[in-house]
Amino acid sequence: MIVASGLYRDGQRIGELNGIESTACAIAEAGSNGFVWLGLHDPTPEEFRTLSASFSLHDLLVEDALKAHQRPKLEHYGDVTFVVAKTAGYDHPDDVVVGEVQLIFGAGFLITIRHGEASALASVRARVESDAELLAKGAIAVLYAVLDLIVDDYALVIEELEGDVDEAEKSVFSDERDNPAPRIFGLKRQVLELLRNVIPMRELVRDLMVREPVVHEASLEIEFRDVDDHLQRVLSRLELVRDLLTDALGANLAQVGVRQNNDMRTISAWAAIIAAPTLLAGVWGMNFSHMPELDWTIGYPIALASMLGVAGALWRTFKRSGWI
Repeated sequence: MIVASGLYRDGQRIGELNGIESTACAIAEAGSNGFVWLGLHDPTPEEFRTLSASFSLHDLLVEDALKAHQRPKLEHYGDVTFVVAKTAGYDHPDDVVVGEVQLIFGAGFLITIRHGEASALASVRARVESDAELLAKGAIAVLYAVLDLIVDDYALVIEELEGDVDEAEKSVFSDERDNPAPRIFGLKRQVLELLRNVIPMRELVRDLMVREPVVHEASLEIEFRDVDDHLQRVLSRLELVRDLLTDALGANLAQVGVRQNNDMRTISAWAAIIAAPTLLAGVWGMNFSHMPELDWTIGYPIALASMLGVAGALWRTFKRSGWI
């Protein structure tokens, strides 16, 4: 259940937890200038309820933490703060994987819970442990580092999406007869799913900047403003990718219409070429009793030459006009 743990005081790592039963002792050892950080990944209900009893977590908080699939949000349960953030990764081909990270922090402790294919937090732990000044600001500094990592991961996903959109745009205007519409539509669904999770993240970050007094006490306003700025850029790029996919889908439909029109013109041209000899053959094939051509020795060659001449003239005309 516990994938990582650490005991921190005055910006330094001083140890780790020896099981859930030692949490109270660890928090006491950390003192007012430290905290205990537990990292969990997809805990079972039984495991998490055992842990929640050690930290006296509210029943509604436990329910939300176990349910997962929550909307990004910031909630307070007495002295305990509950934050839900959405992560994103890219799994080829053309698949955005959304995960969830929950952070629960209070006096002397921080619990991070990863659900699904969420961003691994090992790099966050390494980052804050290497920065004593940042780590000394407590659990809120870890929250900043986690959100910063998540937003950076959004940017990586968008880079992958932009590459796929470029490929889809090229396929729209290529000479191949394949229809790229299913891929374009699938990419657009992925972008909309990502937008659905990223937009509430902006609200979460701004709530932290405005509502959370710990942010101001720890003097992390600049850091959270930086996360907010990066998140705004992510949203702008996502909206641009969405618009590009919408335009590509419209251009593909227009290209399909143009190709169908060209096909119909080609078919009509060949139908006209074939119909001309058929018309002439029908005229000469009538059972007239008095028709000058029927008695001519060269009547048959003249008929064939007339058919070929008319068909050739039509072919040349259609070729010049681009119908063939």
